[in-house]
Formats: sequence, C-alpha cells, structure tokens
Amino acid sequence: MKNRKIAVVILAAGKSTRMKSGTPKVLHAICQRRVLDYVLDLVKGIKAKKVIAVLGHKHQEVGRLIPKGVKAVIQKRLLGTADAVKTALPLLKNFKGTVLVLYADNPLLKKDTIDKLLKHHIESRSDATLLTAKTDKPYGYGRILRDKYSSICGIIEERDADDFQKNIQEINTGIICFKKGSLAYALKQVRANNAKKEFYLTDAVAALYKKGCIVEALRIADIKEASGINSREDLAVATGIMQQRINQQFMKAGVTIVAPETAFISFDAKIGRDTTIYPFTVIERDVKIGKSCSVGPFIHLRPGTRIEDNVSVGNFLEVVRSKISSNTKARHFGYLGDTRIGRFANIGAGTVTANFDGKSKNSTVIGDNVFIGSDTVLVAPVRVGKGAKTGAGSVLTRNKDVPAKTTVVGVPARPLK
Repeated sequence: MKNRKIAVVILAAGKSTRMKSGTPKVLHAICQRRVLDYVLDLVKGIKAKKVIAVLGHKHQEVGRLIPKGVKAVIQKRLLGTADAVKTALPLLKNFKGTVLVLYADNPLLKKDTIDKLLKHHIESRSDATLLTAKTDKPYGYGRILRDKYSSICGIIEERDADDFQKNIQEINTGIICFKKGSLAYALKQVRANNAKKEFYLTDAVAALYKKGCIVEALRIADIKEASGINSREDLAVATGIMQQRINQQFMKAGVTIVAPETAFISFDAKIGRDTTIYPFTVIERDVKIGKSCSVGPFIHLRPGTRIEDNVSVGNFLEVVRSKISSNTKARHFGYLGDTRIGRFANIGAGTVTANFDGKSKNSTVIGDNVFIGSDTVLVAPVRVGKGAKTGAGSVLTRNKDVPAKTTVVGVPARPLK
C-alpha cells in the first residue's frame, strides 16, 4: 500500500531474556535470514513516509543492520512498549496520519495482512485499530476486553488478568495502527500500574476508550502469522513455518520437492523449473540451481554454489563456492570446494578437491567432457584439461595440471603410457 500518510515504528529494544543468548533475538536466523530482515522487508513493501526503529539492548549490533531510510532511536531505559513508542514520537513531530506499530521479532507477518489492517483503519476512521486473533489456547497473550456493546474497551496482559479474563479467547497480536494525534494523547495517559511496573502500549487502548474514541479490530485468520520470537522453541517453530512457505513457493513455480518436510532451502535460493529436489537436501543462501536438475538426496549446497541446467548432483555431496556447468554429473559422495567444472563432465564417487592449504583457499578447474575416476583427490590449485581422465584413487598434486585428452593415474598422478 502506497500512502505517504503512513509512518511505521518498529520496536526492537528487547533483551531477549528467554533466548538465553548473547545475540539479540532479532539477529537470530530463520532460513538463513535474520529475524529483523523479514520485518524490514515487510516495511519496505508498505512504502511508508517515515520508518523509525526503536533500539535498546545491544543497540550497536542491531543498529548496524538498520538500512538507509530507517531512522534509529535509542530507548535508554527499557521501561516497556509505551515508553519505546514515546521515544520515537519526537521524530513524528510534524507528521499527521497513521502510525503503524510493528515488532522486530514478528518475521511471519505477511504484507497482505498489514495492507488489510491499514485499509480497515483508514476507511473506518478509527483512532486505533488492533490486529487480533481468536484461539482456544490464549495462554501468554494479552486478552481483548469488550464492553456490553461489544466495543473494545481495553487489553489486559496475561500476568495481570484475573481468572475470568484469562478465559477470553480473543487475543492481542501486538500490531496496532493509531491516528498520530490519538497516539500522542494516549501515551500521556499510560501509567506503570501492572505486575512488571512497565508502561504498556496496550494500555493506550483503554485511555482512548475512556475519552470516547473509536477503537476497531481486524481479526487475523492464522494466529501463527503474528507469532513473536521469544525463545529457541519459538525460533524453531517460526523456521518450520517459513520453510514451508519457501518450499510451497518453489513448488508453485514448477520445482518438484519430493519430501518438502526434509528440504531445507534458504530464503534467497534460486531454483529453475523442472528441477527435482530429493529428500534431506540442504540449500544455503546464495545458491543458484538451473532448470531440469536432479539434486539430492543427502546433499549440502553451501554459499556461492552455481549449478547450470541438466546437472545431476547428490548422495552425500558437499559443494561450496563452485560452479558446475550444464549436463555434468556428480552423483555420489564427495567434496567440491572452490571448483569450476565444465560441461558434460563426470565426477566419480569419493572425489575431493583439496582447496585449503592451511593458509588460503585455492581453485580447481575441471574442463568440458572430463572424467574424474572414483576416489580422486585434486590438490588445488590444479587444472584438468578438456577431455582428460583420472584413474581411480589418483592424487593430482598442486600446480601439476593435466593436459587436455590425457589420462593420469597413481599417487602422485602421472600420464598413463
């Protein structure tokens, strides 16, 4: 939704206590991408006039990832969500419009959901619009309070709720839209009268209700979409959901994934049509796979891997920073690191490119139509010319290049006479 009257405040100041980690929770990864990056990408799609990120715990680490166009402010004392939003308010001094409050640990939110929330808020002309959900297991969430006319009159947090309120099934996701003026008014009314002695943004809802303002709600269909990351378990659950989305997108685009629950594919991987991904395949970020390939089972494709069309790779093979050209086969166990392989080559079982000499990584170049025999070790840097062959168990020593159409055997490898 393109609307220059929308400002976004991203709350990213939390301590991540339950993660039990020295790394801020928003910097942990889901499908090879930081949690925070998902939220920043969502905000980018909104095309808001202003975007403010409120940082706190380890703000130096988090701040390095804040892109240009997003203004970062520091919440010096972590006194709650209302205080965090209040910290951002001076940057919205001359802004008049809708303020959307998001959380940096909500990576599963979809743009379509936020677009609907903003549309409902603007069209209803409400002072605040909540994104809510209904669940028969509301434990841990704030409950939506309604008056006898079913109007929203407040939000009560789990730790502050009585037994009756804990049975309420309509919950608060934390995502809220405000009119800028209404938000500024409500923040002045919020007090730390709760178990944690913090200033809750949710208390702004009751303040607006008491003033006679309009508070609306949009109910989200899938509560999982609004799930936050507060623990390692939450991180694992979110990773599973995101991986399912990624795999579904590939299958819709014409990729066959034989067992999607065992395919671990990075958010930014590229896979061409009619490629088949077999079970227990790990495809990390910055990997590109062409069309009509066979990948797996039990294969690990690491960053920098480029696989062209009609390539077959799999069965306990690891590939990193390497290019495998079209119509080449490397179907069995082995390691290909910092390697360039030409077209129509055959890489035998147990092949290893020994790319590290103890100080630096070195390259191996294998030409078109090369046949690499089983258990060949290529000690980089080394080149194998077009149409050459290596015998089983050969060891190609560094800088001892193999000429085109030559067969080498032995340890160290020598031309076959």
